[in-house]
Amino acid sequence: MHIDAWIESVPPGAVYGLVGLIIGLESLGIPLPGEIALVTATLMAVKGVVSPWGIAGVAIAGAIIGDSIGYSIGRKGGKPLFEKLGRRFPKHFGPSHLATAERSFQRWGMWAVFFGRFIALLRIFAGPLAGALKMPYWKFLIANVLGGVVWAGGTTLLVYKVGKSIEPWLSRFSWAGLAAAVVVGAGSAWFMKRRAAKAHAAHEAAEAARAGKSEGVKEPVAD
Repeated sequence: MHIDAWIESVPPGAVYGLVGLIIGLESLGIPLPGEIALVTATLMAVKGVVSPWGIAGVAIAGAIIGDSIGYSIGRKGGKPLFEKLGRRFPKHFGPSHLATAERSFQRWGMWAVFFGRFIALLRIFAGPLAGALKMPYWKFLIANVLGGVVWAGGTTLLVYKVGKSIEPWLSRFSWAGLAAAVVVGAGSAWFMKRRAAKAHAAHEAAEAARAGKSEGVKEPVAD
């Protein structure tokens, strides 16, 4: 059963906890479809099954709490944690993925946590990697809270507003919103994977060049 069908099959009261849990686990570092879960629950809110304010609230809470737990895990485990995860889950935590995420942190600093909310790969890495790189917690917390509120609250508001405007046709075409979310998520993941592959190739080329230079330098011969 797909995640959207699963969420729609549970009692309305359980939808809140399920959405918060999925988004929290994704933010913690477990690759789960948090965005699809949020869109699905918001479409249910359009139909009056659940409250949009409730969905936005649990999504924001899950995002902030999950990222904070991920930060703590990353700070305690450090980079060896990612190396271990890379060996066990190379499709999600491979060296190329980590290289791309680290470059984002080097470029944006604390705002990589904020912008990471909107990018599939960084959404998983942001919290644990911020901890592993020893980012000051107050900086992380500011970006984490802002990112959680803007991403979760903004996505809920946008989908709800659009859903209400096309409510007469939503019962027939509710799958369109989910399909759009899947396409956007898959597109961003594909883009980041390409960037990761290029970054990894460039890193290997640089390492090979440095190794070649070091081999070419000979030790001076003593007289």
